[in-house]
Amino acid sequence: MEAIRVENLRKRYGKFEVLKGVNLTADFGKVTAILGPNASGKTTLIKCILGHVIPDSGSVYVKGLNTSEGVEYKRFIGYVPQEPDFPENLTPIEIINLISSIRNSKALKAGEVIESFKLGEFMNKKIKNLSGGTKQKVNLLLALAFDPEILILDEPTVGLDPVSSVKFKEILLKEKERGKAIVMSSHIISEVEELADQIIFLMEGKVKVRGSVEELKDLAKESKLDRAIVKLLEE
Repeated sequence: MEAIRVENLRKRYGKFEVLKGVNLTADFGKVTAILGPNASGKTTLIKCILGHVIPDSGSVYVKGLNTSEGVEYKRFIGYVPQEPDFPENLTPIEIINLISSIRNSKALKAGEVIESFKLGEFMNKKIKNLSGGTKQKVNLLLALAFDPEILILDEPTVGLDPVSSVKFKEILLKEKERGKAIVMSSHIISEVEELADQIIFLMEGKVKVRGSVEELKDLAKESKLDRAIVKLLEE
């Protein structure tokens, strides 16, 4: 079943057209990786899916719901922004309780994620006193804690130490096995090669390359994904 469908999405900022008719789907039980150089439109695309940016034309559907017709779809999504932006004077546990109150739901997976990332000692410390890596772990905690059906992750492992990065990838694969739809952007090609079922490569606001890791490597006749992508873009 499709979790997300994007149809002919266009977005312009002044004279600069960021998205030029993007089409894609993301399915439940699969990891879709959105790749591309800086200014390719990745973050704008993700923000359009989330409803943070209103496209000029085109449609976005989340579990069959048109995102332009209401906000009900947002309850299905857990989001990890590239740069965490939390109230500095709150603690992680206070933020979880606040979100739980707003969502009117319990953070059923919070304990499991806190244990995985060894966050217990930091849950009652103010955000402003946490390191960048710990803030990123809290970022991931908030996305996972409410057990959403769809995860949208913008550079999720940035700032994580190697052990936490491995733990996070293990969690992600378990979530995929449970049937979650996962959409992620990343500059770490080895990470994408390890996790992704489908790759969407954006360049200058258009989808230039799409397919599975193996399909792209076979098509380019390359053994490494990064080389395959470069070769396909050159062709």
